[in-house]
Amino acid sequence: MSTVRTLGRLLVVLLGVGLAASAGIGLVWAVPEFTGLGLLDTLLIAVIAVGGFVFAARLAGELFPAYNVAEVAVEDVITRDGDGGGPLPVGGGGASADDIVEQIEEADRDSNAEALIVKLNTPGGAVVPSEDIRQAAEEFDGPTVAYAEDMAASGGYWIASGCDEFHAREASIVGSIGVVGSQLGRTGLAEKVGLDYRRFVAGEYKDSPSVWRELEDREVEYFQGLLDDWYDAFVDTVVDGRDLDEEFVRDTEARIYIGEEAAENGLVDTCGPREVMEDRLASSLGVEEISVETFEPDQGVTDRIGMGARSVARAFGAGVASVLVGDDVPRIRT
Repeated sequence: MSTVRTLGRLLVVLLGVGLAASAGIGLVWAVPEFTGLGLLDTLLIAVIAVGGFVFAARLAGELFPAYNVAEVAVEDVITRDGDGGGPLPVGGGGASADDIVEQIEEADRDSNAEALIVKLNTPGGAVVPSEDIRQAAEEFDGPTVAYAEDMAASGGYWIASGCDEFHAREASIVGSIGVVGSQLGRTGLAEKVGLDYRRFVAGEYKDSPSVWRELEDREVEYFQGLLDDWYDAFVDTVVDGRDLDEEFVRDTEARIYIGEEAAENGLVDTCGPREVMEDRLASSLGVEEISVETFEPDQGVTDRIGMGARSVARAFGAGVASVLVGDDVPRIRT
């Protein structure tokens, strides 16, 4: 925290306490003489002074904030609403793109947040949610830094492409610039238990790909074309955002790299402890040091209960659906 902020906060608090104490003394004088007990006077002044201190502290925090940089974390698999897609209501959580975008936008509206750190601990996730987070970071009004703490792979790298700089730890996992869409076929199982797939569709590709029948060559070509289109979009995003050569990006063939190697080949800008990143950010802001405030969704007891109920409902619904119709659509993710 800068000296100006520290002195400003102290001054506001002292003024608030002084005004509150003066008001308490004035009230005591206004009380009729027969109620003017010494102990009561002291307690009354103390209560008012404490109230004034609390109010002054809050006011000081607004006028002279203790932070100048906002940090938003992207942790776990990236999804639209934080549903990791697991079959059980526990251990299947993910990073909610909607919540993360909301926190970035809140930080952008906060005049105290002069810069943004996007902390990445993610193996990737859904394509469009990853793009939404990337775009929100790109639109932040101020310097932005993507910080790969443990892993910034696939969708995490997509998001980093929207930041001004990308910093990784020496052993962080970075890269995996690619798209995957796969499913588990069940034709062999169906034959063993005597199941027949009876096809009723309107639209030639409506049930494609189906796990209960072998794919035709035209279907494989069709879905590979979709993956190629998403991959091209991923490459274009990285090339534009990270200012990298397209041929180099494609030649990585979705490999992952540790932080030091990623820095050597240009996939990240800098590599080292977090302090290195913070010093560079402080320099870009023209201050000696930065003070970071973490922006995250507020979750009260009601919110947590609601999330648990929704998770159970999703798990139950997913279980019923898998029995009735099967998991026919492969998950497409970066």
